[in-house]
Amino acid sequence: MINHLLSDIQPVILASASPRRADLLRQIGMEFHIRPSNVEEPPPAEMEMGPVQIAEHLALLKAENVAANQDRGLVIGSDTVVWNTETILGKPADRREAFSMLSALSKKRHTVTTGVALIYKPNRTTLVFHTSTRVFFRDLSKSEISDYIDTGEPMDKAGGYGIQGIGALLVDHIDGDYFNVVGFPLTAFYQALEKLILQINPQS
Repeated sequence: MINHLLSDIQPVILASASPRRADLLRQIGMEFHIRPSNVEEPPPAEMEMGPVQIAEHLALLKAENVAANQDRGLVIGSDTVVWNTETILGKPADRREAFSMLSALSKKRHTVTTGVALIYKPNRTTLVFHTSTRVFFRDLSKSEISDYIDTGEPMDKAGGYGIQGIGALLVDHIDGDYFNVVGFPLTAFYQALEKLILQINPQS
């Protein structure tokens, strides 16, 4: 299905080292190459933008970095930002920060925004979009938070949890795309691809 859509756009390159994004794209049968960008991401605190703008901006930076070395094909850049009342929640630096982060999320709502940038070459047609999902945590006890941190899962994940893993037990419900919280909005991506192809070839 998706490879038929991309049959005239090759190669397809994912400008990300995220195993979760790669797994999600493989889940929909997509064939692609992985070439992580080496762009240096500025700390969110130094960027005078809101969380949504940061997600789109970093996604575009990554895609442009990899596309600069490509003569043809499609490059996909992506960046996910977890935020709560305009405060961006990165990966916890240590156990104490993970505990503080998860405690702050307990019994509250936060937002996960993923920015995606698509660049088609040789003509550099570009499409940038984002998807946001609201995540509602249940009321977590201190012992539950400590037990979860003991698993080691929070330490390499923005927001300090992984909804696709043990962190699913922290979530009461979500409003929006589940796959976006995992790391890549599959349906929105597919719809964006259709728009991009129409821009490239209006007669298709």
